[in-house]
Amino acid sequence: MTGGTVRRPEVVVFDVNETLSDLSGMSERFAEVGLEPGAARTWFASVLRDGFALAVSGTMAPFSDLAEATLRSLVAGRRPAVAPEEAVAHVMEGFGRLGLHEDVPEGVRALVAAGFRLVTLSNGAAAVADRLLSSAGLREHFERLLSVEDAGVFKPARAAYDLAATTCRCRPEAMLLVAVHPWDVDGAARAGMQTALVDRVGLPYPPFFTPPGTTVASLPELAGLLA
Repeated sequence: MTGGTVRRPEVVVFDVNETLSDLSGMSERFAEVGLEPGAARTWFASVLRDGFALAVSGTMAPFSDLAEATLRSLVAGRRPAVAPEEAVAHVMEGFGRLGLHEDVPEGVRALVAAGFRLVTLSNGAAAVADRLLSSAGLREHFERLLSVEDAGVFKPARAAYDLAATTCRCRPEAMLLVAVHPWDVDGAARAGMQTALVDRVGLPYPPFFTPPGTTVASLPELAGLLA
């Protein structure tokens, strides 16, 4: 664990994509339709970019719509081994079937055992988080599955974090946002939340973002720190 101090929160707020879900399987999906495995990262980053661009103008489109449209553009500029429509369908199906990072189940159960309220706050649809957690037998541990679709704007816009605070009837400073994305940590901090960065691979933190309250390598480590 590195970084500053975190006070015991009332609610732990989890980002979903990449924080809970393991996106490494998307590279395989890309390869299965004849696309470069590394294009999976480019695709996901492009989806976020377009979501952020809409947020700047105060509007949004559903994550799934952005993901599919961006994927169609990417496929159009390459030569997949199957028909473009089949390639898009195969990749999108894979995104809906992602599993959890290995450390998530133990960390979630430890946080619940320590008495914390858990919610998710995703730039994606709540249904995606529901499937992800239900398939792992963890859905019952989460009080709410929140989506920025109800806020009308992607994170890191403040309205998305305010949605979580209002819905949970909790002061922002009594909430802890947990994410692997520095931009999410920065957005939550600016909205008044405490923050924890999950850094599973040891990447440097961008100096232009607000530092996280704490940095951990796994969710069990975070549970131990908070408990």
